[in-house]
Amino acid sequence: MSSAKPAATPDSAARLSEKLAAIRDRIPSTVRLIAVTKTFPASIIRLAYAEGIRDFAENKVQEALEKQETLGDLTDVTWHFIGHIQSNKSRKVLEHFDWIHSIDSLKLANRLDRQAAELNRRPNCYLQVKLMPDPNKDGFERDQLMASLAQLDQLSHIQIRGLMVILPYGLSKQQAKSGFDQARQLATEIANTGILNMQMDQLSMGMSGDFESAIAAGATMIRIGSGLFGQR
Repeated sequence: MSSAKPAATPDSAARLSEKLAAIRDRIPSTVRLIAVTKTFPASIIRLAYAEGIRDFAENKVQEALEKQETLGDLTDVTWHFIGHIQSNKSRKVLEHFDWIHSIDSLKLANRLDRQAAELNRRPNCYLQVKLMPDPNKDGFERDQLMASLAQLDQLSHIQIRGLMVILPYGLSKQQAKSGFDQARQLATEIANTGILNMQMDQLSMGMSGDFESAIAAGATMIRIGSGLFGQR
């Protein structure tokens, strides 16, 4: 992993402990903190684990698998996949991750459901939605998602638990709040359509710069990377 940051040091351990304490003071007990460790080495994950974090997110399959092998002794870690899922990597994602945050199309959802059946796996999943124009992000647009609900609700081997949102960069605090509010409203609207198999009890939204707005809007999981580990 040539792009990985240097290994952990006593100074990095102290900085992480301080940052984590400050963030935890701002997070209700009902919100789950996901540490985003992409590009950071396994030694940094060990530091975060020692501080009590058990949820870690990665966005590249091969990088994640190398870390998981190194950290195999940490048996109570929950792994989250947050990156775009290429068709030739979808089986690996199913095999090695407990939560998949980035189902961004009906085609991908169908593929994952078929492969989950073959693997006898039943991962928790989010539907990634794009509620504001952003050429750099994938995801269901609102009308596209509503039109796909009946088919998504027929899937029986992946557990759709809610929506995942990544907002465009550069938004004001008010714009970010509006985006997160739209996500909560969309989840409520979907729940009220009479879906049987899907659930809308989870919202994965909010990162280092906007997690407080996301929590105020109803986030149940927040994804923090630079706020804990520094810039990549």
